[in-house]
Amino acid sequence: MSPPDDDTVRIPRKAARPAPFRRLLLPGVLALGLLAAGAGFAGFWFWPSAPVPPASSAIRTIPVRIADEATIRANRPTNLDVFRFAPNPRILVIDFATLARQGAMLNRVAAMTEKIGLPHEHPLDDAELDRAIRAGGDTAEDFYYGHDYGAVELTRFFAAADRRKLTLTPEEEWLRGLLRQEGFFEPGALRSLITIPATGAAADIDAATRAAILRHELAHGEYFSNPAYAAWVLRFWHEWLDDSERAAFAHFLVAKNYDPEVPGLLANEAQAYLLFTPDIRLFTPAMLGLDAAQATRLQRLFRANMPPGWLRDSVPETVQR
Repeated sequence: MSPPDDDTVRIPRKAARPAPFRRLLLPGVLALGLLAAGAGFAGFWFWPSAPVPPASSAIRTIPVRIADEATIRANRPTNLDVFRFAPNPRILVIDFATLARQGAMLNRVAAMTEKIGLPHEHPLDDAELDRAIRAGGDTAEDFYYGHDYGAVELTRFFAAADRRKLTLTPEEEWLRGLLRQEGFFEPGALRSLITIPATGAAADIDAATRAAILRHELAHGEYFSNPAYAAWVLRFWHEWLDDSERAAFAHFLVAKNYDPEVPGLLANEAQAYLLFTPDIRLFTPAMLGLDAAQATRLQRLFRANMPPGWLRDSVPETVQR
């Protein structure tokens, strides 16, 4: 998630009116994922496969705790802490005490994975990354406030970095070890990584902002690790929003430098903002030009057709803000 624009609270810059109301039969969601793959329908699991990054010579166990959302939200990292999300253990959460360390570990991944105007086939070197960050008026610390990636994207990143013979930061190499330990590089792995900053990591990150970033990123984590949920997100974007609604989301997200050519990216961001960013300083439907009635209808439509599970259970009947 990218930081908010300057006229709102700074949150990682990362997230429309309903089409005719239709009920989606949940068994059709999994079928949609299969149809999508055959048709080239945008989705995170359709990136070309990448070779598994080489094993590190130094192997040690990185502590990972199991925790629910409330426990992670209440955590106070002094360096960084790693959690496996209890309701969906395929989601890995890194909780950073500082934005500097988070940036050193993941800004290069972000640039390659989703930033508009930057190459997606290979990672930038240090000088290129610094220029790209500064060109957008950002710093390494506020380039992102939260990150989210699937196993496919992370595997592609490290394989591409090795092909380019980049010298990665110690933080990036530490991340490689964590991902290997947690099975991210295994063929067909359905896993996701999300990150959040500590309260006070920046002047505009208070407890409410941290909670909103966590909720937003957990929704992304579900998208990357649950094919049924991803299929519903993509169907909602392509079939249930009308052209004007998609255009409103696209305008909002492209302004935050999300690349609309990356498969599934705008759909994934749209769901996270629409339902899972519970802080009006970070997002309101009015930012898309939606009134309260439009927003409520869209949110209810999305929730009513979500696959059953922890994420659906966590959404109130009305979430319009």
